[in-house]
Amino acid sequence: MSEQLCRWGILGTAGIARKNWLAIRNTGNGRVTAVASRDGDRAFRFIDECQREAPVDPRPHACEGYETLLERDDVDAVYIPLPTGLRKEWVIRAAEAGKHVMCEKPCAASAADLSEMLAACNERNVQFMDGVMYMHSARMPKVREALDDGESVGRIRRIASHFSFCAPEDFLAGNIRVSSALEPQGCLGDLGWYTIRFSLFVMNYALPVRVRGKILSEYGRPDSPESVPTEFSGELFFDGGVSAAFYNSFLTEHQQYATVSGSKGCLTVSDFVLPVCGNELAFTVENSVFAIRGCDFTMESHPQRHSVREYSHSHPSSQETNLFRNFGDLVLRGAPDRTWGEIALKTQRVMDACLRSAREGGVEVEL
Repeated sequence: MSEQLCRWGILGTAGIARKNWLAIRNTGNGRVTAVASRDGDRAFRFIDECQREAPVDPRPHACEGYETLLERDDVDAVYIPLPTGLRKEWVIRAAEAGKHVMCEKPCAASAADLSEMLAACNERNVQFMDGVMYMHSARMPKVREALDDGESVGRIRRIASHFSFCAPEDFLAGNIRVSSALEPQGCLGDLGWYTIRFSLFVMNYALPVRVRGKILSEYGRPDSPESVPTEFSGELFFDGGVSAAFYNSFLTEHQQYATVSGSKGCLTVSDFVLPVCGNELAFTVENSVFAIRGCDFTMESHPQRHSVREYSHSHPSSQETNLFRNFGDLVLRGAPDRTWGEIALKTQRVMDACLRSAREGGVEVEL
């Protein structure tokens, strides 16, 4: 391993890998050294296209076949954006090859599969982390402070989150996210991973005691063995009377908010997954006052805006860069943090239970 750099290999040429090529380039502690595809020409073209926008020196190697990349001694860590249905095999094979693993979400087709993946990483003492970028934003510690100060929100009672985008017709006709063989959880996996994770974050990663899910619509592309959720809602019920609702959809235009309501106020993040373009990230705390003075009934808002200096994207301070920089620091220190795998497994367990509930007619499922 290079003493200064975490050397990255990318398994697959998915669109999101282009964003993360740039993120790795911006970290200061990492460099892409190889890209693999089942088709070597595709890997070569991917590198060509990324080099034109965000050149890396020396030029990364194009590998034909994922196993070829895993055999390389100039790769310390692999980023795996392969479809969910294929991830288990390649996470395990990467761990067996001694490579640290950054895994796109949802991490696996089931919690049982993810448990096997984590066991392989733990056995070889390699880092595992999922690719939830917002977890690495400087905004999140500020949100944590507000939740814990006892005054901004008070006692937490309710969490609500929404993440959606309106997919075009060609998406529904051919995208992997509407194939049960490749992305079996549909919008719940693609978008619900984020909304569920936010609720778990708010609750300091305590699991809900029971959940309920509902598939509002489902669809499968022509070659899909089964339909997958294209619109999903869920409810999580925690000890202490706290509840959380979430909604995910491929049929509703871009929206991505999260709110936490309590006995003293409400905290709202209007762009919690993909920050709106700009040079700062913010959230709002509102401590309303309802006053009655004789015939005068008044609702006062009293909002407070909290912000951090952080660029939304494509910058050394952005959350995607922080994700790969933080991962690289763990690799370079030789001190894997298993907490990230545990958080991913909790997210997977809740997601699995919500989908099971929906498939069984909306019955409550205990964790």
